Amino acid sequence: MPFDNDPRPWTVDNSEYIHQLPWFTVRRDAIRMQNGATIPNYFIFEYPDWVNVVAVTTDGQLVLIRQYRHGIGGVHYELCAGVVDPGEAPMVAAQRELLEETGFGGGHWQPLMSLSANPGTHANLTHSFLATGVELKQAQHLESTEEITVHIVSRERAIEIVNNGEMMQSLHLAPLLKYLFEMSGGPAGLI
Repeated sequence: MPFDNDPRPWTVDNSEYIHQLPWFTVRRDAIRMQNGATIPNYFIFEYPDWVNVVAVTTDGQLVLIRQYRHGIGGVHYELCAGVVDPGEAPMVAAQRELLEETGFGGGHWQPLMSLSANPGTHANLTHSFLATGVELKQAQHLESTEEITVHIVSRERAIEIVNNGEMMQSLHLAPLLKYLFEMSGGPAGLI
């Protein structure tokens, strides 16, 4: 809900692409704020939208993955996730990614939340979905650049993973925490 005293959107006086690749596009904007201040070099990262899935099996277990992430040089738990292809609906992308990365599919799907990795510098959103009643449908179908292991964990183990810092990806942690919070009846169940 907007307020009367909300800051106003900035004016873009000039915009140019510094670098354009499918996985790394950077734009430089020259900005003029409503108060007259200017920012000559404001950098925006343009990515396609991303998706992730809190997947819950028919017996109430969570489907998590583990993979190496070169940026922080470690292997941690994550939700199944991926990129929304051009022209693809986010839920379709999430269903595709879950099936490809874990072999799980089916069930009941609903939007859980949409987040920004950093609204100050990222132009895309991450769409999170809750998939309940998923079942193993096929073997993983990974790309040559993916090395992913699948882990089926209880809600109690998922809470341990959160509390022990075993999940580092904040865009995965937020929807998982929302799910765990709602299933546990509040914050006391997460501690």
